Amino acid sequence: MMEEMKIGTIVTGIYKTGKYIGEVTAVRPMHYLVKVKAVLKHPQQGDLHAPKEVDVPLFHERRALAFHEQTNITKNMVKAYGGEVIDYNESLKMAIEAATKALKDDDSLWAKRSLENFSVLKKDYKL
Repeated sequence: MMEEMKIGTIVTGIYKTGKYIGEVTAVRPMHYLVKVKAVLKHPQQGDLHAPKEVDVPLFHERRALAFHEQTNITKNMVKAYGGEVIDYNESLKMAIEAATKALKDDDSLWAKRSLENFSVLKKDYKL
């Protein structure tokens, strides 16, 4: 059985395709309410139900959760975090750089569309 997190615990949580460091602010039967402190992995671009596909009705621009945004994360996607909580803006910059670097050598249409989205997001994020 998983250890129950308490309010105030610093955790990592996977939400959709992004990974975050946050603080548990509420405990619910199936979820933890987590307040975002930093971004570890930027969400993938495109349709969540058709990963890495371009021929979908809407190729979504997926933004990272904002600083102090709160979201419900399924309990099995939350783990205690013992490391340093880095600055949100710096973590966002590192996460988007890692995501774009991982796509540089991919010639697929999905990678090209994702890189276009990331280029727009960098401007929106003011990075």
